[in-house]
Amino acid sequence: MKMISRRSFLAAAGLSVAALALTACGGSSSSVASSVASSAAASTSAAAGELTTVMAGKLTMATNATFPPYEMTTDSGDIEGIDVDTAKAIAEKLGLELQIDDMDFDAALLSVQQGKADIAMAGITVTDERKAVMAFSDSYATGIQSIIVPEGSDIASPDDLAGKKIGTQRGTTGYIYCTDDFGEDSVVAYDNGLTAVQALNNGQVDAVVIDNAPAKEYVAANPGLKVLETSYAEEDYAIGMNKDNTALVEAVNAALEELKADGTLQSIVDKYITAD
Repeated sequence: MKMISRRSFLAAAGLSVAALALTACGGSSSSVASSVASSAAASTSAAAGELTTVMAGKLTMATNATFPPYEMTTDSGDIEGIDVDTAKAIAEKLGLELQIDDMDFDAALLSVQQGKADIAMAGITVTDERKAVMAFSDSYATGIQSIIVPEGSDIASPDDLAGKKIGTQRGTTGYIYCTDDFGEDSVVAYDNGLTAVQALNNGQVDAVVIDNAPAKEYVAANPGLKVLETSYAEEDYAIGMNKDNTALVEAVNAALEELKADGTLQSIVDKYITAD
């Protein structure tokens, strides 16, 4: 088979920078972190004063709440997760109220492009194709594309996916990578990761490629499945926004910088993801 091409688009150095950003609060000099946080707070306040949002006084977030632990629906019908808590923290910094609109993943991306939402957060990876139609914040987390297979499967690595039926979520980078690497005929796109995993349980596909965090959640809820130790790809997550709203992009980045510097972002991640 041909070499994997799309899943090497992020350099290791870029991933290291993102990882350092998430752990900025763990540095040896608290004065440095405090200085960065104070500077970011000033920038956030200045940028927030110039903001135009879809709804006055609100920060509208488009998401696809089937991506645990980044966004998920609780038994009571509430939406929670890393992206939700991060968006709430950003909205608070900007003096806005967060409004969450749940929709299909593709629709969430289109929503910011069409000016129907201020931000899109759904474990969204930065790609050249997406950068052509929307703006992105600085990275706030790193993700790993993983492979879910049944126990006893002969698939042990990404190379073993050749000739197999692969389930993915429509519009995600997992879908993009797999169609690029193995061809569209080998990939089955589903509306969400849960449906793809159900198809795997039913024998309709041989494997599912999806981000590692939700992959672990799905496997924990479905005995007989496992996540391969070998990852398929590594990538950065960022917040999608309308290309014309530069003031919002600047304000969101300033808020993110402050949340990284004061440890809030790391605390949010730690709340939902425990260290292995």
